[in-house]
Amino acid sequence: MRFFLGLLLLGMVPVTVSAQEYSIEAPAVVLNGVPYAIAIQSPDVIFDDGSAVRYAVRVNGQTYPLTYTNENGVRLLVAGNIIPTQGVQSIEFLENGRTVIQTASRSIPGWLSLLPPLIAIGIALLFKRVIPSLFLGIWIGAWTAAGGVMGWWSGLLASIEIYILEALADPDHGAIIIFSLMIGGMVGIISKSGGTQGIVNKITSLASSPRRGQLATSLLGIAVFFDDYANTLVVGNTMRPVTDRLRISREKLAYIVDSTAAPVACLAFVTTWIGYEVGIIGEAVTQIDGFSEAAYSIFLGSILYSFYPILAIVFVFSVALSRRDFGPMYRAEVRARTTGKVYSDTAKIDEASEGEELAPKAGKPQRAVNAVIPILVLVGTVLAGLYATGEGESLRDIIGSANSYTALMWGSLLGVLVAAGLALGQRILSLEETVEAWYGGLKSMLFAMIILLLAWSLSSVTEVLHTADYLVALVGDALHPGVVPTLVFLLAAATAFATGSSWGTMGILMPLTVPLVWAVLEANGSANPDNYHIIYSTVSAVLAGAVWGDHCSPISDTTILSSMASGCDHIDHVRTQIPYALLVGGVALLFGTLPTGFGFPWWASLLLGIAVLVFGIRFFGKRADDDVTPDMAAA
Repeated sequence: MRFFLGLLLLGMVPVTVSAQEYSIEAPAVVLNGVPYAIAIQSPDVIFDDGSAVRYAVRVNGQTYPLTYTNENGVRLLVAGNIIPTQGVQSIEFLENGRTVIQTASRSIPGWLSLLPPLIAIGIALLFKRVIPSLFLGIWIGAWTAAGGVMGWWSGLLASIEIYILEALADPDHGAIIIFSLMIGGMVGIISKSGGTQGIVNKITSLASSPRRGQLATSLLGIAVFFDDYANTLVVGNTMRPVTDRLRISREKLAYIVDSTAAPVACLAFVTTWIGYEVGIIGEAVTQIDGFSEAAYSIFLGSILYSFYPILAIVFVFSVALSRRDFGPMYRAEVRARTTGKVYSDTAKIDEASEGEELAPKAGKPQRAVNAVIPILVLVGTVLAGLYATGEGESLRDIIGSANSYTALMWGSLLGVLVAAGLALGQRILSLEETVEAWYGGLKSMLFAMIILLLAWSLSSVTEVLHTADYLVALVGDALHPGVVPTLVFLLAAATAFATGSSWGTMGILMPLTVPLVWAVLEANGSANPDNYHIIYSTVSAVLAGAVWGDHCSPISDTTILSSMASGCDHIDHVRTQIPYALLVGGVALLFGTLPTGFGFPWWASLLLGIAVLVFGIRFFGKRADDDVTPDMAAA
C-alpha cells in the first residue's frame, strides 16, 4: 500500500478535485492493466481507523475499499490496487453510499509511456543532436499526457510551461546548476591565472605517458568519493589539460570520469548517496512482515553483491594499466595519439575553455598552487558542509544525512573567492580580468546546463506517464527466488536507461522489489536467514542496475556532466562508453548476480568476474600506442 501511496505523492502530477471539505487526488494519466492508487484528504474531517466503514471509492462502477493512513501527519484514506481499463476512468468518492465528489483519469496503453525516452534516445544516437532530441521527447510525452486531437499543441506549450519550468524551479536542480556554473567560473579563473597550466607542468613531469595519465585520473576519481557530481566536475575539469597534453582522447577522459563517479559514490560507506539509499531500503523493509533487519545493515550486506560498480572500477584500472582498448574507444585513442586531436572533427563542444579566452596570461608565473588551493578549499568546504548540515552520532550517519546540495554550493562559492583572491593578491590578474575569466569559465558550462535541464524535464514526463511502472508490470511475480536479482538488475538498468535517473530508479523500484523478493521466498518456503543473501542481492541489483543503466543512457545527468566536465562531445562519450559498460554489465550479470542468486559464493563470483575482465582486455584489446610512429610521438 505504501508503494502506491508513494507513487501518488511523489510527483505523478495528480488531478486534485475538491468539494466542500473533501478532495480527491488521482493520477491524471494511468496505464491499462497497471495498478494505481487514489487518495482522499480533508482539512476539516478527521479520518481514523473507523473511516473505512463510512467511505469508499467507485471507479467505473466498481467499488474499492479505503484504508486509513497517517503519513507525516497527513491523514489520508487510500484506495490501492485499482486496475484501469482503456478509456476514461470515472472516479467517485462515496460517503455512506452517496457520491460526494467525483473526477476522472485517462487510461492509455502502457507502450505509449515508453515512446518519449525511446524517441529521445534514438534520435540523439542517430543524428547526434541532443537538445532537439530531448525536446522532442518532452513534447511527445506532454502530447501523450494531454491526449486529444489538440494534444500536440497543448503538449508543446506544456513542455516549457510545466515540465521545463518545474525542472528549473526545483531547489535541488537549482543547486546543481549553481554549483556547476560556479565551478566552471573557478576553473576559468585558475586557468587564466596560470594555475591549471602549473598543474599540467607538475603532473606532466610525473604522468609522462598516457598510461600514467590515465592511472592518475583514475586514482583522483577514487579519491573524490563523497559525491558523484563533485567527483565528475572536479576530476574532469582538473585532469583535462593533463590528458590533452598526453594525447589521451576526451572520450577516454570522460569514460574514466564517469566510471569512477557513481560507482564509487554508491559503494563507499560515507557518501551523499548513503542517506538516500538507506532511506528507501528502510521504507521497503517496513512493508515486510517477518523481516526486521536494519536498513543500514542490509545496505552493508548488499555491497558484497554490487558486482557492476566494483567491476566497473576494476575495469577502469585494467584499461589504464594494460594500455589496451577496443571498439570506438580504440579508434578515438588512435586518433588522439596519431594526430593530436583529442576530440573528433564532428564534436560539438563549447570552445570557451579551449581558446585564448582562458589561456594563461602571458608574462605571468604559472603556479600550480593557484589551482591546488582553490580545489582543496572546494573539497574541504564540501566535506565540512556535509558535516555541518548532517545529523547523527557517527560520522557515517552525519554525512549520510547531510544536505549535499547546500554543501556543494558553499564549496563552489568559496573556491571561486579563493581563486580570485590568489589571482588578485599576486597581481596576476586585475579585477576586470578576473571577472572576465570567471564569466568565460561559466559560459563553457551553459550548453551542458541546457541539456541537463531538458534531461530533468524528460524524467518528469516519464514520471507522469508511469514509464517505470509499466516496466515493472512487465516482469510479473511468478518467479524462482534465484532469478529475481537478475531480473531486477535488468529491470533497474532498463528503467535508468529510459528515464536517465539512477536515483529515480532506486526510489521507484526498491519499495516494490524488496517486498516482491520476500513474497517469492515465502511462496517457495525459503523465507529464512539462510536465504537472506537473495534479499541483499536484490537490493544491490536495484542499486547496481540503476548505475549500469545510467552509464549507458545518453539522457543521464551524470553522463551529461561527465561529457561537460571532460570537454567531450556528449554523443561521442556515449558511443565510446556503451561497449565498455555493456561488457562490464554482462560480466557482472553472468558471473556475479545470476550465479550468486543460486547460492554461488559472492567472493568467488567477484574473483571470476575480475579475471574475465582483466584477461579479456589483455587478449582482445589493442594498444593505440602501437600505431604511433616515432615521428608522430615527436610531433
